[in-house]
Amino acid sequence: MTDSGEYLERALEGSLNAFKEARERGDASIDVYEVGEVTSVGNNVVRVKGIPGVQYEELVLFPGNRLGMAYNLDPEDVSVVILGRSDEISAGQEVRRTGRVTDVPVGEALLGRVINPLGQPLDGEGALDTGERWPIERPAPAIMDRMPVTVPLQTGIQSIDALIPIGRGQRELILGDRQTGKTAVALDTIINQRETGLISVYCAIGQRSSAVARVVDDFREQKVMEQVIVVVASGEDAPGLNFIAPYAATSMAEYFMERGRDVLVVYDDLTRHARAYRELSLLLRRPPAREAYPGDIFYIHSRLLERATHLNDERGGGSMTALPIIETQAQNVSAYIPTNLISITDGQIYLSPRLFSEGVLPAVDVGKSVSRVGGKTQLPAYRTVSGDLKLSYSQFEELETFARFGTRLDEETQKTLERGRRVRESLKQPQYSPIPVPEQIAVLLAVIEGRFDEIPPGRVGEIAEEIRGAVRRELPDLCERIVEGEKLGKQDRKAVLGVVENVIDREKARYADTGDAQEADE
Repeated sequence: MTDSGEYLERALEGSLNAFKEARERGDASIDVYEVGEVTSVGNNVVRVKGIPGVQYEELVLFPGNRLGMAYNLDPEDVSVVILGRSDEISAGQEVRRTGRVTDVPVGEALLGRVINPLGQPLDGEGALDTGERWPIERPAPAIMDRMPVTVPLQTGIQSIDALIPIGRGQRELILGDRQTGKTAVALDTIINQRETGLISVYCAIGQRSSAVARVVDDFREQKVMEQVIVVVASGEDAPGLNFIAPYAATSMAEYFMERGRDVLVVYDDLTRHARAYRELSLLLRRPPAREAYPGDIFYIHSRLLERATHLNDERGGGSMTALPIIETQAQNVSAYIPTNLISITDGQIYLSPRLFSEGVLPAVDVGKSVSRVGGKTQLPAYRTVSGDLKLSYSQFEELETFARFGTRLDEETQKTLERGRRVRESLKQPQYSPIPVPEQIAVLLAVIEGRFDEIPPGRVGEIAEEIRGAVRRELPDLCERIVEGEKLGKQDRKAVLGVVENVIDREKARYADTGDAQEADE
């Protein structure tokens, strides 16, 4: 006993001496961490005991460098959401606390990259070197740190810029049934920022990998990828990754906003995000409420979208504009999740399946769409041109529906219907073809002044394109002044209408010559 005691003393003394020498050389450190044990494994959710000090949303490490997020902090154990595959996790395995609340890399190095919600690259272009990480959950800016939304965010889509304007720092919901062009509107908005220097973050939630790959290819073809960050949580990924994806994308955007930059964030889409959260909540045995969603489903979206704002000058003056996308079922705008998002956001753009099937693209239903910021964000030239266009166009659509049941229409009604049809034709626009502001205003002015009234509706789009080109060539100074925020004066209107009339006269003459030639052939 004595010999063994002396041996232990000598061993302990030797170890202490070795540690002191190593510490003096500066190459010794103590790694202290808290370790728990997996008690049960479910579908994407694991129960762990033995880590009482774990924080809410702290990352924990499983064997094989698999990450989980502590979510339910019960007195007996902790429920952990797996951020990846859970097939190789089993009961009895060791779980280690990391001491880090779930975070993501932020910085300029993310621009032009495709990453997952944990900041891991998916594009095969090498590791990210950012050097800075921010938590995915951050408090929204205080009311006194915010400024009114007054600077326009031009989408390049004529029907939106003229009738449902969006400002930098606004939250504008895009909703509609499946396959009505919701993502196309968001992508066109991102593509239109090519010359503005505005940074975009596209967050794909629960999308097919092939669909995301097409979006990335579109960004590269349109030469905007260098100012876009693509955050992807595909439908094949765990629901935990789908849940944290929009929060991670928002933190990446906030990095630029807090440095005085303007950022656009697209969440595509929050319907799948809500479903992922519902799945997690049911797996975590939280009590379900309406449509089996948990009681805090409104809060998870409100705390996300409240982070989008326009900061005051003391905070750098940056802005973050949010375009959340929601998918409706059978045009049911009053369903649970759509009504939640409508009440949180500052307006909505509704895409109608009826208009889509009729070939009116983008299929924006002007009557059901609204921007609660409105004309405050529009350039002054728009206000002199669009004016009551939204109201008159909505009335035309309603009148057109009633006119289908009538046999006789008075002359005034017929004029209204004919003018409305030409307005609709002028608002049609192909994808990936953003229209600059001065060219939009020239076409709108031609429509409201009745210059298209004698043009067959089928040729309105062709002539509108001619007008845009003529204005760009012949009135470059006026175009520049409109973009800089000057009003459209009387002389300016005359100049634009002069260009419009020249184009229309040429087209009429060409059309007449073509008609005469056809008659001669017959």
